Amino acid sequence: MPLTTVARGRVYEWSHAVGRGAASGTGFNYPQTMCLAKGGVAYVANRGNENNFGMRVNEVKIGGPGQEELLAEFFQWGEGDGRSTWPFGVATDGRNVYVSDEWNNSISVFDSSGKFLRKWGKSGSGDGELMRPAGLVCEKNGNLIVVDSGNNRLQVFTGEGKFLAKCGKGGSGDGEFDQPWGITVDQAGNIYVADWKNHRIQKLSPQGKFMMKIGQYGKVPVPADAYAVTPLGPYLSASGTPGYPKAGLLNHPTDVAVDTDGDIYVADWGNHRVCVFDAEGNPVANLIGDAQVMSKWGQMSIDANPDMMKARRRARSLEPEYRFCFPTAVDFDPETDRIIVADSQRNRLQIYRKVRDYVDFQANL
Repeated sequence: MPLTTVARGRVYEWSHAVGRGAASGTGFNYPQTMCLAKGGVAYVANRGNENNFGMRVNEVKIGGPGQEELLAEFFQWGEGDGRSTWPFGVATDGRNVYVSDEWNNSISVFDSSGKFLRKWGKSGSGDGELMRPAGLVCEKNGNLIVVDSGNNRLQVFTGEGKFLAKCGKGGSGDGEFDQPWGITVDQAGNIYVADWKNHRIQKLSPQGKFMMKIGQYGKVPVPADAYAVTPLGPYLSASGTPGYPKAGLLNHPTDVAVDTDGDIYVADWGNHRVCVFDAEGNPVANLIGDAQVMSKWGQMSIDANPDMMKARRRARSLEPEYRFCFPTAVDFDPETDRIIVADSQRNRLQIYRKVRDYVDFQANL
């Protein structure tokens, strides 16, 4: 099965997976959101399980294949400073890490190693008040943009929690939101929001003015042969040929990232894929998960459990394991040209590389 996606002048190569399911320690527990720091470090917010054991933020060094390393664990479930109930968004400005708590309607601040510093926020719909805060992103000036999901708006704060500005309201019109989720900014400071229940991405200016929207609602069928399709990738064709929907369909998108070329990556949660669009919002490709090689931590679990190994060897096909299952977050690392995807139901990250110097071997036969 192919590990390289070639489409419209771009090449994406699957690199490796990081993580496994774990209530604590070297693993994730339903990773919800993430952000990247320098040096290939990722902060991953986990939503845990019904026993609350998995609520936390992992600081993980992604590395290359087989090089993942757990650096720290913080914001575990509990009461009091530095503890969480429902962690959601996570962002870093290079010095501090900010994490939203959807239940407590607050933002907690930690240093880069996970030491609690302070928290702020209270419930409500007034300026500076929060209702189910979701995604977070830090601007270059150090301000923090909060997706105030329950109030269907964005709010801007200083790093100390002082309210500065807001934009958006409930609705389906331009610049309006219906339970927004993930957020990012591009190199020019433009803001991109995953408008979850409106099934679209909205692009706003740095001042919060509407600029563009991408996507419309659509469930994407999974064909028997997931690869017998066009360069737009599995599940889609450009023209909407019989049996396949037209491009640009999204089903509850949860997150968005923008690379240094302006290409846009959308975690299409309900369709189990990451959709790639160009800077104008035209569909380019789809990534559906290609984890044909286990992560280091996953392989450690199998090696330690002979019964698990036997069960895997009896499986008719491991292909379902390769694929995304409700991916919740996506980010782009400009240091390495890598796309990192939080594969929530598989409790792992999948990493792709955007290849800029790809050349096929030429042979005269």
